Amino acid sequence: MNKIYIAKDANIRLKEYLNDTGYCLEFVASEGIVDKAISNHPDVFLCKMGIEQNAPIFFAAKEDLGKDYPAEAAFNAACTGKYFIHNLNITNEKLLFAAKEMGMILVDVRQGYTKCSVVIVDETSLITYDEGIIKACSKFPDISVLRVAPGFVRLDGYDTGFIGGASGRVGKEIIFHGDLFGHPDFSAIVDFIEKRGLTCKWFPQFKLTDIGSIL
Repeated sequence: MNKIYIAKDANIRLKEYLNDTGYCLEFVASEGIVDKAISNHPDVFLCKMGIEQNAPIFFAAKEDLGKDYPAEAAFNAACTGKYFIHNLNITNEKLLFAAKEMGMILVDVRQGYTKCSVVIVDETSLITYDEGIIKACSKFPDISVLRVAPGFVRLDGYDTGFIGGASGRVGKEIIFHGDLFGHPDFSAIVDFIEKRGLTCKWFPQFKLTDIGSIL
């Protein structure tokens, strides 16, 4: 059975949906390792190296992280399979070595919370609000990026969360944790995803909420 990593405190509607579609859920929870607001976020503690269900996953050891930035973001790379996108100055050495060994193309960005900031649609298609990521990816002709408005995502303890952290690709579906319709770029997001042969799933019962990605 395929395994999905999600935050322990993800909404029950997401948990039930993933269970009903045949996935085994692994819940992430921690205390005292990173900031409390992101202590249950999968994209802080593990890095999935591509969009495929069987893509390798690298797990952070406790000593790989820290309670403050940039230490807590050392594993927060956005990996499409072809591209490894992160602030390479803060990437964990073991993770960076693995990306190079796998032949991934490294894309250096200023944003350390890269996976939080990016919805990975396919190997060459991304959605983000982050101008630095957009600029860095523009150097690669095959990468398509949909620019969306920042904000409109909840994250307790912060003014705003990140759209990448409120989503994830599961099979041929991009799932959003909450009401995507509440985002001003709703139509553009759905159109961008569907043009790539994928479908969207969201939950209108609660606000779009950052849970550290669905991995």
